[in-house]
Amino acid sequence: MAFQKITEQTSYYRQLEKMSVGELLRNINQEDKTVPVAVEKAIPQIEKLAETAADKMLMGGRLFYIGAGTSGRLGIVDASECPPTYGVPYGLVIGIIAGGEKAITSAVEFAEDDKEQGWKDLEQFDVSDKDVVIGIAASGTTPYVIGALEECRKRGIVTGSISCNPDSPVSAAADFPIEVVVGPEFVTGSTRMKSGTAQKLVLNMISTTVMIQLGRVEDNKMVNMQLTNDKLVDRGTKMLMEKTKISDYEKARQLLLQYGSVKKAADSLA
Repeated sequence: MAFQKITEQTSYYRQLEKMSVGELLRNINQEDKTVPVAVEKAIPQIEKLAETAADKMLMGGRLFYIGAGTSGRLGIVDASECPPTYGVPYGLVIGIIAGGEKAITSAVEFAEDDKEQGWKDLEQFDVSDKDVVIGIAASGTTPYVIGALEECRKRGIVTGSISCNPDSPVSAAADFPIEVVVGPEFVTGSTRMKSGTAQKLVLNMISTTVMIQLGRVEDNKMVNMQLTNDKLVDRGTKMLMEKTKISDYEKARQLLLQYGSVKKAADSLA
């Protein structure tokens, strides 16, 4: 199949400026409903990449996300949430965005067009063949991402990709491509919408599955989460009470704070 840039095709909806607020919201929602269906079709692709990433990380490797614009920001969000949620070290899952930290909140002109910079940014982290690098690009054509994946391949580093166009250049550069084809955006070309939602869902699926495979979840609980606020301390205390049958809330809370995680506190009583 020839490459089609479906993400840039004209919206199914016309004259958006003439719609009422209610019409706009209902139509956006109608389009959003199609995203999980598109993700479901890609599960076999997601499975292969998640299994490989988990295997590499169990052997001491790291997981990298690299992208530009919305795609890069989504990777950074997913990576940054792994340590507090699962208690893994910062630096185990790493998000890299074209244009650096400034690009997280502001557009950096033409940063995504530099085909050499992606690999240079990865080199700052001493990336190696122990690691997995996932390129994120809604269009599948971002030079910054494609260049990084191509250089990784030359060095025997496992690569994956997440895009929203079929048979895209970024898929060709990846060992484990994931293509979630969500169709034209509600606002033509605004890939922060359905494409961004699809990428966010896939990133959640990959990181959550990998963390479970790494033993960071017991039953259905985040037993290794960091206790960074009162809400999480309360949640952890109740989890510990359930897990150990401690009936005294304050006793469980103090034990939790002493050991720093539900798992460590529960293990201390074993």
